[in-house]
Amino acid sequence: MARVRPIRKQRMSSAQVGRKYGFRSGLEDRVAEQLKQAGLPVNYEQHGIEFTQPAKSRRYTPDFALTKRDGNILFIETKGRFLTADRQKHLMIKKDHPDLDIRFVFTRSKTTISKTSATTYAGWCEKHGFLYADREIPVTWLAECFHNHSPRIEP
Repeated sequence: MARVRPIRKQRMSSAQVGRKYGFRSGLEDRVAEQLKQAGLPVNYEQHGIEFTQPAKSRRYTPDFALTKRDGNILFIETKGRFLTADRQKHLMIKKDHPDLDIRFVFTRSKTTISKTSATTYAGWCEKHGFLYADREIPVTWLAECFHNHSPRIEP
C-alpha cells in the first residue's frame, strides 16, 4: 500500500516569485503589491533606456618588441593559452591601431579556442589578419629586423 504524505504549503523563493510574476526580487514584488494597493498601474520593466558607458582606457604591454629594417616595430606576443579575453583585447587593439604589426607565437596553433569550437588559434589569426607561428619566431620574421647581418641560427 502506497504511503500518502500530507501536502505542505511551501513558501516561494524570490526566484520562484520572479518566474511566476515576472519580478526579479522580493523587493520588486513588494513594491508592485504596494502600487496595486494604492490603485496605481504596475508598469514593470516596460521601458528600455539606452546609455553610453564611458570608455575605459587600457594599456597593452606586448611580450617582445623588435625594430624592423623600415623603422617600424614588430610586436611578438607569445601565448600558451589564447583565452577569450586575450582575443577580444587584440581585436580592440587592432581596431584602434590598425597599422601595428602584432604577431603571435603559440605553443600550438592547432589548439581550438574552446572545447565546443572547431576554430583553432591559427584559424582565428587568419580570420582576423594576424600572422602566427608555433613554438619560436620564424627566421623570416627575424630577418625583417636585422639591419646589417643575417640572424644567427643555432644548428
